[in-house]
Amino acid sequence: MSERPAGQPRPGTRTVDRSVAVLRSFEDADRQTPTEIARRAGLSVSTAHRIVHALHATGMLGLDPATDRYFLGPTAAILGRLALERMGATLLQPELTALRDDTGEAVSLGVRAGDEVAVLLHLPSAQPLRYEQPPGGRNPVHACAMGKALLAFGDDPVTMDEPYRRYTPATLTTRRELEEDLARTRERGHSVNDEERLAGVRAVGAPVRDGGGRVFAAVALQGPAVRFGDDRLPALARAVRATAGRLTDLHRHLS
Repeated sequence: MSERPAGQPRPGTRTVDRSVAVLRSFEDADRQTPTEIARRAGLSVSTAHRIVHALHATGMLGLDPATDRYFLGPTAAILGRLALERMGATLLQPELTALRDDTGEAVSLGVRAGDEVAVLLHLPSAQPLRYEQPPGGRNPVHACAMGKALLAFGDDPVTMDEPYRRYTPATLTTRRELEEDLARTRERGHSVNDEERLAGVRAVGAPVRDGGGRVFAAVALQGPAVRFGDDRLPALARAVRATAGRLTDLHRHLS
């Protein structure tokens, strides 16, 4: 049996790498044509077409026949949910529930997805006036508390061009404004979203680390500004930092 030359990829690994690149291209886009997928994944259009069709056949990708655009399919959703459960996300939920019950405010857990934050878990407040964002929702990384916690304590910078998209008069739209805010976030240990995504909504967030100390998620409390006044914000920030610390400890035990 002839040996494989050193440095040469094992048979099939190139196809796997390309398939992963196609799937990861959806981190920055909800729906794409094969040409758009090829550009984001760094593949030829013909190669992208072949992989997209194979992934569609397995349910990893879905197709909108009205637009001929592909999106992450039901198989990807099922595997993603199983992965979250098996890496401990469901074990983290009791801490999030305790934070929600202790403060009476909505709690979210999210991860970085390109220049957005993908919501993994959300526990709504029982208050009549409340903020809600369903799991799977996306928030701009520069204009939400979870995003700014991930940016301040993580390693991945914003890749968007300036000016950043403005959502309210309070949105930070330049790199300088954002970096100044992130410096304050690192100094106090938590992020603040001061009506930067939605007028009338404030939030505080903190980073969650894995067993190696890397920031992989963020937790946040969100609610109407009338209940997130400057007098209450320090107590909410202490609560979210404490929960982030306990989530970090839990994840270290799971790693």
